[in-house]
Order: sequence, then C-alpha cells, then structure tokens
Amino acid sequence: MSGAVTPTDPTTTADNNTRSVSTSSAERRGGGEEIDTVQAAAQVVAEHLPAGFTAEFHHAGNNNSTGPEQSTATSSTRGSTLGKNAKGRPLASSSSSTSYGATAQQQQGGEEEVESSLKLQGGDIHRELFRIAAEAQAHGAHRRANTFHTPRDLELQRQAEEGNVGPGLTVQDQLAPGGFRRAYILQQKQKNNFLSARLPITRNFVEFLDLYGSFAGEDLVDSDEEAISDGEEEDEQDEARWERRPLLRERTSLSVARRSADAGTTKTFFTLLKAFVGTGIMFLPKAFNNGGLLFSSVAMVVVSAITMVAFHLLLQLKTKYAGGYGEIGHAVAGARMRNLILGSIALSQLGFVCAGIVFVAENLMTFLEAVTQGNSPLSTAGLIALQLVVLVPLAWIRNISKLGPTALLADACILVGVTYIYWFDISTLFERGGIHKTVMMFNPDKYTMMIGSAIFTFEGIGLILPIQASMAQPEHFEWLLAVVMLIITVVFTSVGALCYATFGSETQIEIINNFPQDSKLVNAIQFLYSVAILVGTPVQLFPALRILETKIFGHKSGKKSLKTKWIKNGFRFGIAVFCGVVSVLGAGNLDKFVALIGSSACVPLVYVYPAWLHYKGVATTTGQKVGDLAMVVLGLVCMVYTTTVTIVNSFM
Repeated sequence: MSGAVTPTDPTTTADNNTRSVSTSSAERRGGGEEIDTVQAAAQVVAEHLPAGFTAEFHHAGNNNSTGPEQSTATSSTRGSTLGKNAKGRPLASSSSSTSYGATAQQQQGGEEEVESSLKLQGGDIHRELFRIAAEAQAHGAHRRANTFHTPRDLELQRQAEEGNVGPGLTVQDQLAPGGFRRAYILQQKQKNNFLSARLPITRNFVEFLDLYGSFAGEDLVDSDEEAISDGEEEDEQDEARWERRPLLRERTSLSVARRSADAGTTKTFFTLLKAFVGTGIMFLPKAFNNGGLLFSSVAMVVVSAITMVAFHLLLQLKTKYAGGYGEIGHAVAGARMRNLILGSIALSQLGFVCAGIVFVAENLMTFLEAVTQGNSPLSTAGLIALQLVVLVPLAWIRNISKLGPTALLADACILVGVTYIYWFDISTLFERGGIHKTVMMFNPDKYTMMIGSAIFTFEGIGLILPIQASMAQPEHFEWLLAVVMLIITVVFTSVGALCYATFGSETQIEIINNFPQDSKLVNAIQFLYSVAILVGTPVQLFPALRILETKIFGHKSGKKSLKTKWIKNGFRFGIAVFCGVVSVLGAGNLDKFVALIGSSACVPLVYVYPAWLHYKGVATTTGQKVGDLAMVVLGLVCMVYTTTVTIVNSFM
C-alpha cells in the first residue's frame, strides 16, 4: 500500500513534482494498523500541499512486494482520492487507465499486474461505484480539454464520406470471438449518423441560426450559456491582471461546431425563402402608393437585380476569404471595416425592431377600434408600452433556439395573410372590372420613399453566407439564390401592385387595415399577425444585442457572476426601451420610417461594402474594378439622396 503525491501542474520542475510515502513489503503484510498509519500519513501530507498537488492512498489488492528503491507513480484508481488542494477541494489523479477499482504502479523494473474490479465478488454490480470519481473528474475538467478529440480511423472516415456504411472491420476481425457483434454495432452507429446528418435543416430560420450559430459571421451563442469551469469564472479581473487568460477564446458550442455541411438543394431553397419573406412584404402596398404603379414595379425589379449582383460579389469574396461578412471585411480592409459592417448590421436590425413595434401598435389599434366600435381604451403609445412589457423578458433570453416556436408562428401568419391578400385583391379587381381610379403610374413627390422601402424588403445579406456554408454542394448555391430572388421578386411585386391597384390612394400603411373590418376573419388575421410579429421581434433584436454586447463586454460571462449577468440584463433593457422611444416618435409615419432605415442602414450593407471589398480583395481586371467602383458610387449617391429627401419630406 502506498500514498503517492502527484503534481497536476505541468510547469513545476521534476525534482519537486513527486513526493511519496511508501512502505516495505513487510509493512504491506502487517495488517490494518499499518494501513491506517500510511493512510493517515498520506492525508497529513495532502493537507499541507500547495495547490496543484495530490496525495493518494492506493491498495494493490495482492501481496506482491515493492522495493523501497522503486518509485511509486500516480494511481489511476477512480474510487478513492485523498488529496486536496490548498482550498480543501479533492483532486483526482492526473493519470488515466481503463481499469476501474484497480491500481497500476509504474516501476523502473516494469509494470505490476493489476486486478480489475470486475474480478471481485459482485464486481459487475457495484462497478458503477468505482466510476463516481472518474465521472466527477470528467465533469469538472477544464472546458478546453473538450476541444481535443481522437480522429476516426481513416478507412472508416473514407467509407463514411463515400456513403458506404459497411461493417468497417476486416474479415479476420469478424472471425474473432464477438467480432460479428462488434461489426453490427459499428454498422448501426454509422448508419444512424448517416441518417441523422440528412434530416431537414430547420423548420424556421431561427432554428437555422441556432444550428449554424452564425449571423453575418458573428457567433450567436451567448457566453452565459457556455459551460465554463469555476476556476475561469472566479475572478476574471485577476486573470486579466496576471495574464492567465486561456489561449483559446470562447468558441461556438460543440453542437454547432460538429455540424457538417449536408444541406441539399431543396432544403436550401426553402431556407432561403423563409429567410427573405418576412414582415416587410406588408409594407409594400403603401410603398407602391408612394412611388406609383409603374415606377414601383420597375424599381422592384431593378433593386432585386442590383441586390443579386451584390450577393454575387459577396460570394466571390467568400470563395477567397473564409469566414462570415464581418470576418471577410477584417481580412480585406482591417478591423475598422469589420466594426463598420457589424455596426451597420446592428443598426439595421434595430431599425427592423422599431418598425415591427410601430406596425404591431398601429395594427392592434385598428383591431381594438373594430372590436370596440371605435372606443379603444388604449392609444398607440400605450400599446407600444405594453409591447415593451413583453419584449424585455424575451430580450433576456440567451439561447436563440428558444425563440424558434415564435418565429414558426410568424411564418404561418405571413402565409395566411399573403394568401388572403391574393384572394381578396384578385376577386375585387375582377368584380370591379379594372384598377382603382386614383392609381398613379408615377408619384413625383414620394418616389424616393419607394426606393428605400424596396431595399428594406430585399435586405437579407446577413444570412447569405451561413446558408451557403450549410450546403453539401456550395457551388450550386448561386444559381439557386438567383431562382429564389426571381420568385420573391414576383411575389413582392405582385402583392404591392395588386393591393395598390385595388385600393389606390386609400392604401394604408398596414395593408390589412384596408380589408373589411366587420369580417371576423380579417379581425382574426389582424390580431394573430400582430401577435406573431410581436413575439418575433426578439429574433430580429437578438443579432444586434449580441454584436453590441460583444463590443462592450468582450468575453466576460455572466454564467457565474450575477453582477455581470445583471449588467447585461440592464443593457438589454436599455436597448429595448430605446427602441420603444424611437417607435413612439415614428408612430404614424411607419412608411417614412421604413424608407429611412432602408436608405441609411441597408444601402451600405447591401451595395457599398460588398463592392468595395470586392474591389480591394478580388477584382483583378479593369472591367471588374470599374464595375465595383460604379456600384460603390451608385450606392453612396442613392444613400445620401434618398435619406436626405426622405428626411426633408417627412420631418421638415
């Protein structure tokens, strides 16, 4: 029996690493008194050791002698560990073994035979007792240890890549005792992995964001949700002062990191549709009223074509530079460009949130007036305040996957709303025998607002790169994206044109309000659509919060520190209140507000940045450089002109 002192700190020098308390072979046969003496001695030594050392009492379970000249090593016994560090916490042995409940002493002359716990009486029943310490050690292991893995056999990996889920064992291996069973288990495991890798991507794009953990190159996994050990969280400031921070920064969760790019063409097609078709489609009828029927239709096609060109430039950048939108900007033009891109993303997302809040408030206001016969108990500002009561708790959610059901509800309501719009508009135009008499082909007073609204509707550049990275064959993504852009252009243009042709100058900002308010179906759609957008607002707020929090708080986590967590909660509360205040100021002018967001925030994000980065990092020919610079100039002129005209016409 021996008590071994084992260092767990690899930086300690060899002469100070091992302190042992050993007994002779005669003392091993001495009885219980000698055992208690040695165990007590090991315990005394353990209590006076500095942090990083452990003293363990080992029992070999046989009478083999160990000479005093032989050095004792750390046992892999998973059962009893008597060592404690300076803080009084038990330390597990640093060595490993596949034998539970047995000792393995590494000696200068060789290795002593070990006895497995399975050979003891009832060993198979109480074997789990010997695993308690091992499981506790694995649970408390440093999180960086989880970044290491043992690669699979190259032949098995090759078979998996080729789709061959064969047994993976040679004939000779299968002829060995139990070989056929092992081959069957291996085959079933590979078969399950093969099938699970081919499940549909997601039911909605929120689950997609959670699955691939990326929005414009930013990790959406909140640091508060990661598994962080006690040692890392006890004093972050001390770690910064003594520069004992980990070499590896916080990473994407393992479930995200281990996902493979296995999405097929069909799945990617529907994911793109769900990413582009959102609440912006309900603002288009009023945008057509601002621009005119002909001009707005042409503008939608032109904006769609230019947006597709911008997507093409961004995909070319992705081919040369790995990473997301922000990472590409950093690789081409430095950290300032990355911050500029992420700042524009955060600004646009906050604008979408404000537009959604105003839309819900005005839509619910119309619903209440229809239900109460014009005696609504709440004003628009009061409805915005009530939305904040719901928005703030949802904004505190750290895991975006928990918001998935709300986004699924929003998708369903959008589908119902668009279907009803088509049915009502087509039937009304057929009964009337033509378009509304107040329809204009071009509106010279407010056409700039139409451009901003169109850009707002097609903005989805933050999801292009993650969706492309999820494909099993990313080389097919660009033509698939072109097909999706063509479909949504037809849908958006037809919805806007049909509604404007049906209602003319009477087209309201929330197109649902134009439909018969005495219809129970319309009232139900109004209410459900408002609720769906309300609960879906945190989804749009989530990327902006993560970008801003990462910039302000860095890698500090609130997993263990209540102070940090509530500071973050207070920050999220402030952002939600800020969006509410902006929404109150923009209430009644939602169309102008949407146009302003599209002109100021979305134009540089979709048109200016991709063209400039392509010019700096990819373009080689004169034609490519001229085209890139032309798009940059066109984007800047469009941004400045439309933003200025919108502000002057709306607020001055």
